[in-house]
Amino acid sequence: MSGRIKALLLLALALLRTLWRLTWHRKIDGLARFRANYAEDGLSAISEPDRREMRHFGRCIACGRCDRGDAERILASGGQFKGTMGLVLAASRSMPDYRAAARGFAFLGEAELERKEALCPTHVPLRRIARFVQDNAAAARVSLPASRGAKRIPSSIPPARER
Repeated sequence: MSGRIKALLLLALALLRTLWRLTWHRKIDGLARFRANYAEDGLSAISEPDRREMRHFGRCIACGRCDRGDAERILASGGQFKGTMGLVLAASRSMPDYRAAARGFAFLGEAELERKEALCPTHVPLRRIARFVQDNAAAARVSLPASRGAKRIPSSIPPARER
């Protein structure tokens, strides 16, 4: 059997299988399938309106102006808060850790976020980002711990050996 004929048969078989599944199998909810496939990766599903809103969050150019006045807050947090700019960058990326970002935004009040919005040259909606992160933090999943099979990344790199 030639390669072309074999490819066409495989393609036809795949088409028939797809049509049979669409006709006779129950519909599978895409959101449920997403959750089943990506829960272990720490990803959480968000709704279409949330995705539309997230488009406005990525305006940050990492200029650092929103970090003004954060030094005392950083020191007082004992390492939990690392600055506003880092929060905005982390919260506006494709795979944000909503729980960690919500803990960081807890150090910033509404008035402080409003003040920082006024400093922003690209008008990043800090208050909207903070609300969005806090609303999604409860539904966020956490990755499986390393003890359940994931490889652990070493906390420090051992010194190189001389040859």
